[in-house]
Amino acid sequence: MIATYPLRLIREYERAEKRKPLDGAYAILLGIFVGCLVTSNFIAIKLCNLWGLIVPAAVIAYSATFTMTDIISDVYGRKASSYAVWAGFAANVSMVILVLSGWILPPLATQFQQRYEVLLSTPRIVAASMVAYLVSQNHDVIAFHFWKAVTRGRHLWLRNNASTAVSQFIDTCIFITLAFYGSVPIGILFRMILSQYLVKLMIAICDTPFVYLGVKLVRNELCLRKIFSRVIMSASSS
Repeated sequence: MIATYPLRLIREYERAEKRKPLDGAYAILLGIFVGCLVTSNFIAIKLCNLWGLIVPAAVIAYSATFTMTDIISDVYGRKASSYAVWAGFAANVSMVILVLSGWILPPLATQFQQRYEVLLSTPRIVAASMVAYLVSQNHDVIAFHFWKAVTRGRHLWLRNNASTAVSQFIDTCIFITLAFYGSVPIGILFRMILSQYLVKLMIAICDTPFVYLGVKLVRNELCLRKIFSRVIMSASSS
């Protein structure tokens, strides 16, 4: 009963919820989401020092995927955001297959193969990333809509931060544990989880204005078309 309560609450709210049909703006958001996700896989090899916290360079790109799914969730609904999550997973799998196919091809010279191998991660890290992604992103979609149902569509800042904060914690714990457990001491493992989560949490809090802006832009509440048309008309008349 307790486990099924969030889904029952979400479904009851969805019956009365007004959702925007999928359109060109959804395709653009989906493209940004997949772009941030795939990019994060390539730039994660660089480690950075942010305020004394060691994090991969992908922390911003990957955190942006939660911003995209929150905008999609709020405007287009739960199914549309779930489609985005599975599209991102398909893009990740395709990326791995294509990178491996390029690695198999015979190189012109040894140095080219050595440079190419920079793109390759260990199978354990790739698997950890895939599992963490699926669990955390699907949790984010459900948690976002749970809080939306609880607040009856009010307080976007609450559902954005409440869902993302927990989802990022789940993602960090799963990835760091699966990727590095047994290869680093437990103390360092906990420090890695804490440092990455603190940076992700700060980014999640800072992205709230961008979620509000994205939602308003997609819903055309800022009347940008009218503004652009007036600018074009004034430019052509002059």
